[in-house]
Amino acid sequence: MNPDEVVLEVDDLRTEFFTHDGTVHAVNGVSFSLRPGEFLGVVGESGSGKSVTMMSLLKLIPMPPGEIVSGTAMFDDIDLLATDDTTLRSVRGGKIGFIFQDPMTSLNPVLTVGYQIAESVRLHTEAGKKEALDRAEELLTLVGLPDARDRLKSYPHELSGGMRQRVMIAIALACSPRVIIADEPTTALDVTVQAQIIEIMRGLRERFNTAVIWITHDLGVIAGLADRVLVMYGGQIVEEAHVDELYSQPTHPYTQGLLQSLPRLDQQGQELTSIPGQPPSLFEPPSGCSFAPRCPHVFNRCLEENPSLVEVGARHRVACWWDTVEGKAR
Repeated sequence: MNPDEVVLEVDDLRTEFFTHDGTVHAVNGVSFSLRPGEFLGVVGESGSGKSVTMMSLLKLIPMPPGEIVSGTAMFDDIDLLATDDTTLRSVRGGKIGFIFQDPMTSLNPVLTVGYQIAESVRLHTEAGKKEALDRAEELLTLVGLPDARDRLKSYPHELSGGMRQRVMIAIALACSPRVIIADEPTTALDVTVQAQIIEIMRGLRERFNTAVIWITHDLGVIAGLADRVLVMYGGQIVEEAHVDELYSQPTHPYTQGLLQSLPRLDQQGQELTSIPGQPPSLFEPPSGCSFAPRCPHVFNRCLEENPSLVEVGARHRVACWWDTVEGKAR
């Protein structure tokens, strides 16, 4: 993996939702890059802005009430946030695939899975009907669906949850995209099927050198999958690091709190703790650090000024006024 080559560059992304109760500041200045073949984990509790961030990149949020108020997302010299709908449609599914959390609400219930996969192939290539169906069978075999030829004629309700998620992965892979965004694709599945889906994704990434953005609240899944991790809180990235460094040397108090609440084989006998308090209201984001009300190291500057991401190591950035390593303010 070339550390200087970038397939996706996001800068200062801000997304808001305008509701009767006020403006929800869902994404507040998110910036990150993605390299070819990289597996990027995005973690954080519910409401941290993970899914909205990634859906904003392809303008998949409902507009209105949603609106992307600023930022750029450069992909193949195209700003996804500023380009026209025709260009964006060619990117969606063709060059960037998206796997949603619940395949039952993403698949059309009145169309066979074979038709839905083949439709994606024909939309982005010049393949004919038979060629597209052959490609659909090949994809279903690739993602481990048994009796792929017969399954082409199945409707979504005739498949199990794990099978439907495999179909969603097949659709995402239909046109050999350079990037796949997976939005908590294993949340609704049992542990055995989760492991199978994760193994499929790992194998496909190694085979096709596809970059993957994996959104999850499960730090255990990310530990064995990701190269690099973004930790999000209050619509912002609060820490970014290589996966090994994040687990061995978490720097942001929120990341530390998340890891202390996770059972770990390498720390047996250690008491699990929870993070006190509640996530911030995104209707009125604080002027200071959004984690300040829950932080054990909070001091005056935290309440007055929101920290930006700063380098604390090789490709390790953190947004915090308190140096948890030195035990003092930065």
